[in-house]
Amino acid sequence: MNPDWIAHRRPGDRELLGWMQPEGEGFAVIDLLGRRRTEALDWLDAEEALEEIGIGYLADLYELRLESGEWLRVRLAEVSPTTIIAKKDDFGDMNADQVYYPLGFPMPETLRPLQR
Repeated sequence: MNPDWIAHRRPGDRELLGWMQPEGEGFAVIDLLGRRRTEALDWLDAEEALEEIGIGYLADLYELRLESGEWLRVRLAEVSPTTIIAKKDDFGDMNADQVYYPLGFPMPETLRPLQR
């Protein structure tokens, strides 16, 4: 996480939604995966953008490119300002082996939203 980033929390429950990165006279929106989501906006528009983006994307399915070049379907198990951990999607099988992939932060190019 960049030390210049300014945390923005959802009004009410104070859940972290992401950060605003100072840029010129405005602020670019950075989501919880460290992805830049907007061009520079004024402060209020950046706050609105983060609130509109929300955190629902953290529950989405993703794909992780393995060293073999194969894409593996994963879910995000942990997201913090220092690490992202993906978990092999086990389709809810309680008996499946739990396989985790620590990825660091921000989201690497080897991780992407599931291509459908």
